[in-house]
Parts: sequence; C-alpha cells; structure tokens
Amino acid sequence: MPGYRTNGRMRIMRSRAIAVASAALLLLGLVTVDGQQAGEPGVEPVRRAGLSPRNANYDIDVQLDHAARTLKGRETIRWRNITANPTSELQFHLYWNAWRNVESTWLRERQLGGTFTSPRDDAWSSIDVTRLRVRHAGDDDGGPAGEWVDFTQEQAFIAPDDGNTEDRTVMATDLPWEVLPGDTVEIDVEWDAKVPRPFARTGYRGDYYFIAQWFPKLGVLEDAGWNTHQFHAPTEFYSDYGVYDVRMTLPQGFVVGASGREVARTDNADGTVTHRYSAEDIHDFAWTTSPDFLEHFQPFEHPTLPHVNMRLLLQPEHIGQESRHFNATAAALKYYGEWFGAYPYDHITIVDPAYRSGSGGMEYPTLFTAGSRWLAPARVADPERVTIHEAGHQFWYGIVGSNEFEHAWMDEGLNSFSEARANDEAGFANHLTARFFGGFVPWVFEDISLARATDGNRLPTYRRNAEADVPSTPTYQYWPGTWTVVPYAKTALWLHTLERHRGWPVLQRIMSTYFDRWKFGHPQPADFFAVVNEVTGQDMTWFFDQVYRSSNTFDYGVQRFTSTSVRPARNADTDAASGDMSGAAPRAAPDSTADTDASATLYRTTVVVQRLGEATFPVDIVTTLRDGEQIAERWDGHDRRVIYTYERPSQAASVQVDPDRVLLLDVDYTNNSATLSPRADEAGLKWSLTWLAWLQDLMLTYAFFV
Repeated sequence: MPGYRTNGRMRIMRSRAIAVASAALLLLGLVTVDGQQAGEPGVEPVRRAGLSPRNANYDIDVQLDHAARTLKGRETIRWRNITANPTSELQFHLYWNAWRNVESTWLRERQLGGTFTSPRDDAWSSIDVTRLRVRHAGDDDGGPAGEWVDFTQEQAFIAPDDGNTEDRTVMATDLPWEVLPGDTVEIDVEWDAKVPRPFARTGYRGDYYFIAQWFPKLGVLEDAGWNTHQFHAPTEFYSDYGVYDVRMTLPQGFVVGASGREVARTDNADGTVTHRYSAEDIHDFAWTTSPDFLEHFQPFEHPTLPHVNMRLLLQPEHIGQESRHFNATAAALKYYGEWFGAYPYDHITIVDPAYRSGSGGMEYPTLFTAGSRWLAPARVADPERVTIHEAGHQFWYGIVGSNEFEHAWMDEGLNSFSEARANDEAGFANHLTARFFGGFVPWVFEDISLARATDGNRLPTYRRNAEADVPSTPTYQYWPGTWTVVPYAKTALWLHTLERHRGWPVLQRIMSTYFDRWKFGHPQPADFFAVVNEVTGQDMTWFFDQVYRSSNTFDYGVQRFTSTSVRPARNADTDAASGDMSGAAPRAAPDSTADTDASATLYRTTVVVQRLGEATFPVDIVTTLRDGEQIAERWDGHDRRVIYTYERPSQAASVQVDPDRVLLLDVDYTNNSATLSPRADEAGLKWSLTWLAWLQDLMLTYAFFV
C-alpha cells in the first residue's frame, strides 16, 4: 500500500519562454481531430498541428460497472517536461479520495464552513492506483523507448498544503533518474474507483452519471517544482494541455456526452458498448451518460467567427427548452468571440443535468452542465444565465488555463463579468422571481427587472460579506463560506467599475489582448495587471492594491446637506465655491443702493461628503439647484471628508455622490444622495407592494393546506 510523506515546496509559474519554445517544437509533429463520424470502429483520428504545448497527453480505457457503481481504468500518459529545471518526482491528483472518509481535507473544510451533512452509506467514493509504471519515451528522432520500471510500491500520499496525513488526494512517487527539460516519459497507470453519490459536481443519481476529475491526473510542473494542490472545498482545478484519446465501455442504451468528439463506437459481445472520444488542446476530460438523455443538435453560425456544432443532452422533463439552451450558448459564443477571441473548437456539448444530481452549473473543456427547472418562465433568464456562464468558462477556464487552486478570480471573476454583459447584450428577460412550494412554483414580478450592474455582477452577494478575504490570498486558503464573494462578485464588480471608469472600448481591448496573449497558457495575476497598464498607458497599481491586494471596502456618502438664505443679500452674480474645511467666506455686503428685495436673496448651500470606507476612488459630486442649475465637482476621494460651499440665487434641491454609479464597489449606495425636497418614497412603495404580494401568496398557500 502507498505510504505517506509531506512536501512543502513553494510553487511559481513556469517560464513563458520555455512554454512557447516547446509549443513551437510540437507544431512540427503534433496534430486535431478532423471531421470523422462516430460509429466507425478502428478509425484513427486525423490530427493537425497543436494550438497548445500538448505536454500532458492521455490515452485512457475505462469500464463502468453500472450495478456496482465502480470504474476500472487504465491510462498511458505521455508527459514532457517543458520547464527550465529537471525533476526526479511525479505527482498526481486523486480527487475522488476527497470523499473517502470524513478526515479528508475537503470534508474537514466543509465541516469548518458549516455545510457538511452526513452522506448515505453508499455515497462514499475512492480511487486506488493498482499499478504504476514509468519509462523514458524515446526521443523525437525515433530513438527507442526505455524499459518499463514498476513504481507501484513506491507511491506515497503527500499533503503539500496542510500536512493532513489522512488526506489522499495527492499521490507522489520518486524516480531513480531525472527527467530533464525537454525530455518525455510515459506513465502507465491502472486504477479502481468507487463512483460517489454526489458530494459536489460528480457522481451518480439513479441511471444518470456525471464523471469528472475521475482519473489519476498529473499536477503541473513549474520552474520551482510541482504545483499539485490537495483537493479543497473552495477550489476547482489546474492542469496542463494535451491530447486525450478516451474509450468508455458502458451498458447498451446509455447515451454518452464527453469532452471532444466521438470518433468510433463498438458493440461488444457482452452487451456493452465502447464509445471512443478524442479531444485536442484541452486540459481535462469529463463525461456523462444516461439512458434518459434526449439528443438535440444545432449549428452556431456567424459571419466572422468559426462554425461550431452545438449538441444538447436534455432531460425529458425539460422538453420545450431546447431553443433556450441553444440561444444562450450561441450568445456566449457570439459575444465572447467578438469581444475577446474566437472559440477554437468546432464542437460544444451542453448537458442538462438530472434533478438533484449535484452536477449542474459546471464547466469542462468543450462540455459543460447547465441547469434548469421543470417550470422555467420565459420572462426569467433561467436557464439562460447559467448556460451563458458555463459556456463562457470555455474561454476563461478552457482556453486561458488559469490556476484555479490559487487564482480562481482569473476565471470565475472575468467570466461573471463577461456573462452579465453578454446576458445584457443578448436582451434575455431577467425579472425578479420568487419560488414557492419547495421552489417548484415560480412567481415572476414583471415590474422588477434585475440589473446587470448590481444583480448581474452579484453586488448583493459581495455587500453581505465584503471584507471576507483578501483576494490575493491563494484561493485554496479562503474561508469556505467566501467562495462566491471574492472570486465571483468582487472581481465582476471591479471589472465593471474599470469599464465605467475607462470606457468599454478600453476594457474590451484589455481583455482581448489578455485572451490572445495567454490562450493555452498559464497566466499569473501580474500578467493580467501588466496588460491593463499596457493598454491604458497608465500605472493602475493604485487600483489593484485596493481591489486585489486588500479587503478594504469603498463607501462614500453625504454627511451633511443644507441650503439657507444669506442676509444681507449680495449681487446675484457673485458666488463662491470652496473645497476647504472652512467653507467659502462671504464677500462684503453691497452698498445701500443695492437691491435688497427678496428676489435678490442668496442661498448658501453646504455639501459635506464623507469617506466611510478605507478604500479610495475618485468620485463626482453633483449638486442640483431648484432652478435646474447643476454644479459638478471631482473629488479624488482621499480625505475623510470634503466640504463644498456655494452661494446662488436659487436654493439647492439635491446632491448626489457618484451619480453615474461608476464605483460599483460602493457597499452602501443608499447614503450617496440627499434631497431638500422630499418626494414620495417610490422605492419604499414598490417594495411594500411586493411584500404585500408575497404575504398574500403565503396566506393563500396556508389556506390551501388548512
């Protein structure tokens, strides 16, 4: 059995120059699936030059035992060292061991966050490596491969993050030789796995399976060593690009969806079917199967973007929602493609997950799960929102290979911002909805449309826990309950703030430049910030110091607002405006011949704006007078407060801080304005009527049951 050892080395990004050079070498001999049809046994996929370094390539055979809920697999990994340094060690992820027992790091963190519930006895999972062999793969000139060396007994579990000796999600083995930069090894692995009843993202529910993070997968070797984090409750994944050739043997009658495309299908004598899928330039492989899936197909066509075959695997109870899934996926391909860069694959699979399968709303290369309901009113952007979001992950997760263990915001945040913008551009209805009878029956409030700036960018989520964590903290170290606050909501809000501050054309250039520069690469936060500075022509460190390297909050508000008559009166054309703490000093009183009639009365207006949060941002302050005149000021927002004093022949009516709502990160927008001519509380009236409608529904529900 494997032993246990620890590894505490720090990781940094690999050399970009080495990766690019390796990719250039691979272009000479590596090749992508051409347009072959499924159902042709023995047909080898035709490949073309790679888009990525293709340094981690997997050839996998797996059999599903439906009755026992187990997998039996074998894989050959062809791995190339594209770093600048040698290694004499291999490290693998064994994700399903996170649900082996309650002592795993994943379940300890779920308990810490208060979200753990005891599973059924048949819910537990495991993944056990039964054979591990390694050999030199030979050279690119056709040199012979080395002999296989068996390391089955040398495998050991390590805990590089927390030292938890009970955690088995990372396996390592030492090699008796060094794998030098540019060298390639082949790794032969056999394993058995117990399929979980879903804890998160993967497992079975009845005859439905969603199989993700299911095979022993190499970590990412960087210049400083292996980047192979344990499986944590608040994190997703990180791995290298390659070619996947996967054969899945399943019961007859089960429909299959997987990363890549089906290139062959073979009926076996024992009543099973082997489905062969091939995919290129991807960094993960997931699959799903069920006898209940209904297949639908629709092409994505665009005058300037590549053709994409869209395939939908729909649950029977959601018949009639086909066009909604396709239209939302097409919207993501269209807007992300126009704004950032083209989707490079000619296929994408949309999976409508089974009810209570725990696999909804998740992304994998060229395949994603959406999420819908039996009753899904057309006036609500559901399933559209989740479909756009998960399809959008193909760009910021699939094509740009961010390290989500450490920097989840580089995928989740960029994608949340992009999703909200695409949903808004596509014009999908997005009304407030309340659900009753256990969430089954929707009630749509037609007069309340959710806004991109607030609800699309998840402002309510952020505002509830704005100081939860410093975003620059490695994601796997976040407090479990803050997963949706920092990577998703805060990042989307500061991106939208940057858009309003600098304009969409500038931000669009930032994101398209970043996408083009880092597609099929592994960028770090500094790489994104460098693109921002490059495109804007300014050093935006002051901004990122606050939104990324700090948990300080933004909050500007009106502290005092008065407008009173001044005696004696002055000439109407004499006024003053001052930003100092004492206010404007009145000028000398006019002589006795001056008109002191009431019509010449002046009003002294005093505006005090306060910075309540620790973070700073330049804001506009607009004071509106009763005669319609508006006085605009630009405050750098640094001091604790600023005072403006004006003398005008008209009394002030209202004042607003940040009237265009540029600073979407402001956690309390209710204190940003004040008025001296109160109107009926329109917002209060609207919400009072909303609550009355909810109360009425509750009473009707109660009456129904009694």
